[in-house]
Amino acid sequence: MKKVTTTLVIIALCFVSCKKEVKTEDVTAKGSDSIKTEEPVAEAQLDSAAQMKAWQAYATPGAPHKLMTDEVGTWNCEMTFWYEPNGKPEKSTSVANIKMILGGRYQEANYQGKIMGAPFEGKSTLAYNNASKEYTSTFIDNMGTGMMVAIGKYDEKTKSMELKGDMVNPVNGKKTPYREIYTIVDATTRKMEMFDVKNGAEYKSMEIIMKKK
Repeated sequence: MKKVTTTLVIIALCFVSCKKEVKTEDVTAKGSDSIKTEEPVAEAQLDSAAQMKAWQAYATPGAPHKLMTDEVGTWNCEMTFWYEPNGKPEKSTSVANIKMILGGRYQEANYQGKIMGAPFEGKSTLAYNNASKEYTSTFIDNMGTGMMVAIGKYDEKTKSMELKGDMVNPVNGKKTPYREIYTIVDATTRKMEMFDVKNGAEYKSMEIIMKKK
């Protein structure tokens, strides 16, 4: 009985609150007759079957996910870094273990190696959004505390994916754009190029040649 009474009280309060809101809206409307606002355009409502079909298409892996699945395995990575435009390159190596997760919907890569003599660990994810028709890439590592997020599309003609994003420069705390080009060279070779911006100009800051074991 106590629960029923409490429920009735809550409903009554909600009803009173709604009445007050309606009254307030009426008063506001009367006081601002001279102000005309555009009415929101109502979206066309899909029936439940059409909505279910759309969600199923959104959740079902397709050809772009097959492209990611082809990369499952272990890759040796030859890495080259440029810390300044036209600067002296620094080389390093790492190993990437790539797998598909969550029913083949996302790609996850784990990197281990050394950079400047220090142990390096990194993790990336790659997703293809069936709704937006775009790829999204994320990357984190043990050499920072931020996450890099980039979005782009795959070009079948060049067999490459161009991804663009922003990162915060820890030196000045400002956002700076970066660009990544990921190229499928052949069945066992991939090339990843990273481009940063310094003094208003873009320059190539990293290149990774990946060879599948």
